[in-house]
Amino acid sequence: MIDLFQFTKRYRDFTAVENITLHVERGDIYGLIGPNGAGKTTMIRFLATLLLPTTGRGMVAGHDVVNDYLEVRQRIGYMPDNFGLYPGMEVWAFLDFFARAYGLKQAKRVSVIDDVLTLVDLQEKRFDTVDSLSRGMKQRLCLAKTLVHDPPVLILDEPASGLDPLARKEMQELLKELKKMNKTILISSHLLAELADFCNKVAIVNHGKLLAHGPIGDVLKKVRSCKLYEVRTLNSTDRLAYFLSQFQPVRIVSAEGDRVRFEFHGPEEMAAGLFKELAQADLGVVTFADQSLTLEEAFLALTTGKK
Repeated sequence: MIDLFQFTKRYRDFTAVENITLHVERGDIYGLIGPNGAGKTTMIRFLATLLLPTTGRGMVAGHDVVNDYLEVRQRIGYMPDNFGLYPGMEVWAFLDFFARAYGLKQAKRVSVIDDVLTLVDLQEKRFDTVDSLSRGMKQRLCLAKTLVHDPPVLILDEPASGLDPLARKEMQELLKELKKMNKTILISSHLLAELADFCNKVAIVNHGKLLAHGPIGDVLKKVRSCKLYEVRTLNSTDRLAYFLSQFQPVRIVSAEGDRVRFEFHGPEEMAAGLFKELAQADLGVVTFADQSLTLEEAFLALTTGKK
């Protein structure tokens, strides 16, 4: 549904994005991850038909971003990181304005506005002015605006920016609901733990370059190919470490206090056998925890080189 082909964007001597190729399949919730200035917004603004490339191409729903930009605009819902609301305008009128811009007839506009207000849980705010809404409500209203023409593709730039934890959770649940509606979503965010909860694929960018991309599990394996486990014992960690070292796939990382951390370089079936052996051995084991890499740790490893 979304493709970038060797996309590059330069501003005089500054290269914002360099030679990025990316594919987002229908139904993906695809997360763009990177620090400020990494090039995420440049990529998003290009796909939203708001920037011309220096080199490269983009396709959205089968249409060229530059040559067929009007067709692309009909098929995307774009939510920028900073958006304008019109003070004094009522919520329904705000949505009606954008529905008119997309050419919806009056009867259709009425039903669509009802539907999107229900989806974003703003029915009771229909006649409130947009400037009276809370930050979270304004974010949901802006998302509702991107949905009035029922686009198959959503391009969202930091939709949870500035929200409190409850409002972020509500936005996250709303995005999951949109996935159930078969929307394809490209989303940028710096809230990595939350992206991991609902994105099925991610791309990590830094200084305009693509460092890793694909299913989250594949990105994590790029940083660390093995599993990391931690075992806590009531007895000697020396005995526990010696026992674990007898298994060929095990590489002891540390044995301190009451815990032993080790890498496991083998398939999950072999790990299950190790768990069984541990349970049967008289080693005083009380906990056995997976210490696998998080998306945030993978991001830091790829952008700073610290694993």
